[in-house]
Amino acid sequence: MRGTGQAFAKESMRPMMNPAEVAAKAIILVVDDTPDNLSLIAGLFKEFYTVKIANSGEKALKIAQSENKPALILLDVMMPMMDGYEVIGRLKADSATRDIPVIFLTAKTDIEDEAKGLELGAVDYITKPISPPVVLARVKNHLILKAAKDAIEGNRKILEDEKKLLEIEQLKTEKLMLNILPKPIADRLKRGEKNISGAYPEVTILFADLVGFTAMSSQLRAAELVSLLNDLFTRFDRRAEDLGVEKIKTIGDAYMLAGGIPIPRGDHAEITAEMALGMFEDLTAFNRERGKDLKMRVGLSSGPVVAGVIGFTKFSYDLWGSTVNTASRMESTAAPGTIQISAMTHELLQDNYIFSKNGLIQCKGLGEIEAYALVGKR
Repeated sequence: MRGTGQAFAKESMRPMMNPAEVAAKAIILVVDDTPDNLSLIAGLFKEFYTVKIANSGEKALKIAQSENKPALILLDVMMPMMDGYEVIGRLKADSATRDIPVIFLTAKTDIEDEAKGLELGAVDYITKPISPPVVLARVKNHLILKAAKDAIEGNRKILEDEKKLLEIEQLKTEKLMLNILPKPIADRLKRGEKNISGAYPEVTILFADLVGFTAMSSQLRAAELVSLLNDLFTRFDRRAEDLGVEKIKTIGDAYMLAGGIPIPRGDHAEITAEMALGMFEDLTAFNRERGKDLKMRVGLSSGPVVAGVIGFTKFSYDLWGSTVNTASRMESTAAPGTIQISAMTHELLQDNYIFSKNGLIQCKGLGEIEAYALVGKR
């Protein structure tokens, strides 16, 4: 796509050829059923243009619809079988020929005839006997005008194509932003906001870590390692999207998410607990399908956090505060295969879930914290 965009950009930067130069290389079609008139008029233009001739309306239409269609048609009105009025009617009805300028050359001098020809779409009406200098000048002017219109139309199409490419690239950029940032935050960035941050009084944070993955990774090829992590974390991503929790980031084989952010919701603890329980279901399915025996520990804590976008060249949406630190400690001190939660999260969930009490847990930098193991839903 990038290459296509560059091609359009190069095309649009090409200098537009002078319409007079284009007109000088034009093909003109002369249509007249009288051989002498046909020879006279065609001879008048052969020195300046490529001239094609037709002695009937039917032949004129075939030439006009050919691959090398004329840039302008000099058309006699009075012809047998198909007169000039019918010819121009058919030309204007066909999208492939409707933009070819037509000049009537005719012996009919009535104002009504001229008006009819112009109403049908002719760009000019010249009566016979003709004045060669006048005819040459008018033809030249109409050819220059046609070349200028074609150039404008060509540039318009290039701009339209470039606009479509830009729209596609914009959609790609927006999709990429949504893969990195929550949608409300991405929308604020698109509006040009800077220093995006906010305080959230009620959020539940989840940290998950794969037990023994680091040791196992030393025995795997790089491609297999990435494939395994991508498979498992994609399952987590889908579940997070279904439940309405927000994935924050992955760090190696660790996974962080939050409930109730960036859009606050009263059931933040419940949806995060459901996510934790569901992650173990995903891990069980993953181990069965992949023939692995990975284990995981999960930690949750609820409370206030500060959230914001950091970075200049690479945006990152992150969370800070004691709630984040506590959730991290809940995970790091949990037994493999368990979900350990803080007392604040337990208070929010105790009516609808089953727990076992872990007692006071010594957490680095935080001291002793009362913790519980989330067993399941009542």
